[in-house]
Amino acid sequence: MDESTAALSAAERAAVRELVESRRERTADQIADLSRAFDDIVDAARSTATDDEHDPEGSTIAFERSQVATLLRQARDQLAELDHALDRLADGTFGRCESCGRAIPMERLTARPSTTTCVACAGRGRRR
Repeated sequence: MDESTAALSAAERAAVRELVESRRERTADQIADLSRAFDDIVDAARSTATDDEHDPEGSTIAFERSQVATLLRQARDQLAELDHALDRLADGTFGRCESCGRAIPMERLTARPSTTTCVACAGRGRRR
């Protein structure tokens, strides 16, 4: 069986599913923590009569809010990628490059289980 027709074994699929589910759980926990932190920052900003432009602490609050919002968005994106990986595991397309259809090496899937492309296609995407 060559690289273009190789499929994940049942044991490999089970191991990857466990990895994806574990990362998904950690990411969901991270989203909950970041959501609480964001709400705390917003509440703190509301409870003080600050004007970000003139208050020396105002820019810090705005920066914190922006930073947490960015981390929250990234975590939500990661959660969506992990959900997509679970969908691909369920429909049997996990481990295949979405661009060229070739098998993605198990080492890459283990390192980045939410990946949808092989290294070659991922590299081509960055050079565009």
